[in-house]
Amino acid sequence: MVNKQLFIPYSNPVFWLLALSFIVFTGIVAGSYPAFYLSSYKPVAVLKGTFKKAHALVAPRKILVAVQFTFAIILIISTIIVVRQLQYGINRQAGYDKNNLVYTFTQGEVDKHYQAIKNELLSGGVAVAVTRSSNPITQRWSDSWGFTWDGSTKADEKIDFIRLGSDADFTKTIGVQLKEGRDIDVYNFKTDSTAVLLNEAAVKAMRLKNPIGITIGTTGGPEKFHVIGVVKDFILESPFQQQINPMMIFGPGMDYGQVIHAKLNSAKSTAENLKKMEAIFTKYNPQYPFDAIFADESYARKFRDQQQTGKLAALFAGLTIFISCLGLFGLAAYMAESRTKEVGVRKVLGASVFSVTNLLSKDFLKLVFISFVIASPVTWYVMSKWLEGYSYRINIEWWVFALAGVLAILIALVTVSFQAIKAALANPVRSLRSE
Repeated sequence: MVNKQLFIPYSNPVFWLLALSFIVFTGIVAGSYPAFYLSSYKPVAVLKGTFKKAHALVAPRKILVAVQFTFAIILIISTIIVVRQLQYGINRQAGYDKNNLVYTFTQGEVDKHYQAIKNELLSGGVAVAVTRSSNPITQRWSDSWGFTWDGSTKADEKIDFIRLGSDADFTKTIGVQLKEGRDIDVYNFKTDSTAVLLNEAAVKAMRLKNPIGITIGTTGGPEKFHVIGVVKDFILESPFQQQINPMMIFGPGMDYGQVIHAKLNSAKSTAENLKKMEAIFTKYNPQYPFDAIFADESYARKFRDQQQTGKLAALFAGLTIFISCLGLFGLAAYMAESRTKEVGVRKVLGASVFSVTNLLSKDFLKLVFISFVIASPVTWYVMSKWLEGYSYRINIEWWVFALAGVLAILIALVTVSFQAIKAALANPVRSLRSE
């Protein structure tokens, strides 16, 4: 769940010392209150039968239950917010088509036989489009600055552009939308080795009104590039990053292709396509194993940290709720037992089962309400700070707190209802016959 290798250092004496110290400390803390409480009674009062004082034990127990439910409500609200933030990022449009898109890295003889591999993938019906690029579509490998163009200023040379390279059919293979102009194609246009595609963010950063045909230079060399197209913004980095960074997609004259992307033929099964694809790569590159990576799986890994956070929050929320219910159940059992005669008198005087159940349950709802009042501002502050780490984030809505409050009340009612109803249904004769 946390991608960590956990182990217990049995041979480490420090571990045993800390463990024993923790056990002793817990025992002392847990037993100190009952010990002090019992030792405070006077023997005369005990022998007279007045040992049991219900109200003396209620306050500390109520405080403990309120503290437990405060943490439970904090974790319930936190879990809801974490899950909503995760889903918010997942639902964001990536800007390209991840379905049936796989990539593999060039190694061994692949680069040498790339054209033959591409032809066989297309002619064999394995893929409908193939392109070679400088990095995977789900990762950022390179960026540059120091570019110049007509109308650029000295300050523009500091603009950081993401760099990506392609040889041909980039938009067709990746599924990126072409806004204007055309795609890079070195096979039909030899000069496209120095061509470049801009994304919308780059056009905006460069303040270009008519980007097609402009020339881009560099301050560090004689290179000149000509813009042939503009693509719509797509997510290359984190989906939780609000702003899409400026990007330049160069022809192979600038960035050499190290990754082969293939759009698999959807008319055939994925297993069949991969089997044929592996056979083609093995044919031309037998010394290296074939490894295809699905773009959608690689994209999903961007959410791994958030998913782990959500799982851990849900797990600890569940554990905290369970522990809180144990405390609440114990308190409900104690209260029902200490008020047995009161309940008997009320029933003899005509009280209904509902009114008795309501009498025993309303005190616990007060505890939950107090816990909710304490937990809400604390959770809002903590989760607001957590969300500040994401520029593409949700707003914390009021209904999240309302939902957590309702859940806490339902959990409390379910926990105490058994003891309350049991006490309300008890025969009053048994509790009053000694009076």
